[in-house]
Amino acid sequence: MAIREILTVPNPILKQVSQPVETVDEDLRALMDDMLETMYAAPGIGLAAIQIGVPKRVIVMDIAGPDEERQPRYYVNPEILWSSDDTAPYEEGCLSIPDIYDEVERPAQVKLRYLNYQGEQIEEDAEGLFAVCIQHEMDHLEGVLFIDHLSRLKRDRAVAKVKKQARAA
Repeated sequence: MAIREILTVPNPILKQVSQPVETVDEDLRALMDDMLETMYAAPGIGLAAIQIGVPKRVIVMDIAGPDEERQPRYYVNPEILWSSDDTAPYEEGCLSIPDIYDEVERPAQVKLRYLNYQGEQIEEDAEGLFAVCIQHEMDHLEGVLFIDHLSRLKRDRAVAKVKKQARAA
C-alpha cells in the first residue's frame, strides 16, 4: 500500500468524467487499498479515484467516528437508483479543496447499486452522513466538485484561497 498525492483545485483532471471499471481484480484492489491509506492519512472520510489522478469509477469511504473502529467501504461503478424528494443541508469539505467548508443541499436518502471489494453487486439504502458522502464522492466521478453546487462568487473565492495556500506552501 502507498499514500498517493491528492490533486487540488484548479487541477483540470478533477473535472474529468471517470470511466467504468471492467472487472474487480488484484490491480483494482491494490488501487483501492492505496486510496484508503491515502484517505486515512489526509485525513478524510471519502475519496474518489479521480482525486489521485485515476479516472476510474471507484470510491472508498469510512464514516466511522474518531472513537469508533474503522469501517472501510469500497464502491466500484456506483450508481444511484433512487433519491428522495426530501433534501437535507450538510456542511461539506473536500480533500481536493483543503480548508474550505460550505453547506450543500442534497437528497436526504438514496438507494445505490455498486460492486464491492470482492466484485459482488450490492444494493443499499443510504441516509444521513452516508447519503451525503456517497453523493459527494459520486459527483467526483462526473467531474463535479462540491463547490460547483455553490454560487459563482463562493466557488471563485474557494479556488482563489486554495491557490493562495498552494503558493505559500
